[in-house]
Amino acid sequence: MKRAEHGGIIFRFIFLVAFVAGLLLLYFVRQPLLRLVGWFWVVDEPAERADAILVLGDDNYTADRAAHAAELYREGLAPRVVASGRLLRPSAGLAEIIARNLEAHGVPSWSVVPFSSRAANTREEAEALRDLVVHRGWKKVLVVTSNYHTRRVRFIYGRVFPVGVTVRVSAAEDSEFDPARWWETRLGLKLFFNELLGYVVARWELRHARTENSSPWELGAGARQRRAGEPLAVRWG
Repeated sequence: MKRAEHGGIIFRFIFLVAFVAGLLLLYFVRQPLLRLVGWFWVVDEPAERADAILVLGDDNYTADRAAHAAELYREGLAPRVVASGRLLRPSAGLAEIIARNLEAHGVPSWSVVPFSSRAANTREEAEALRDLVVHRGWKKVLVVTSNYHTRRVRFIYGRVFPVGVTVRVSAAEDSEFDPARWWETRLGLKLFFNELLGYVVARWELRHARTENSSPWELGAGARQRRAGEPLAVRWG
């Protein structure tokens, strides 16, 4: 056997052994890695007193977002809670349902601001809420959403909201997504991969938008100001 052929066989054998060893290593550490990936999506910034709490729409069946927002309200972190939600019909939408959930968890009706829009995704909802925040003159808001949704929200709001408005994202524990065991349920897998796709799309759509400020709390410069006389595609409660 030629020396080159002999060396090639040894190299392939070493590569095969290393490959199998790598697969075995991944098998034994798969759960810690999957937990790490699950927790990567969770952004839970320290909550401080704000002008308003914004509860993002499409809450789950058990209203976990509304429950978490109500808890923040009872702690005295904001005097009002915005119930954001998609319009399902011209006269009705999810905002009214979230508003009722908030009231059921102890937020008085006079502190709830139902906010309906025709937003089809997280970015469009952020743009609609941006107009509301600017209209009300709020300077600091707490954004409440499901734990798996928080990293995408942090990215989008960091590019959409205007100069001078501080945004902090607060993660609501979600009964349908456990970051430590998300891969064990069909719904957990669906939420994870939907969020992965949504985050990639958001990065692409906002690739030319301003970058976030160096501070994790203050949103950076270069925000677009709403044009004078531009109609709002929203309905304020």
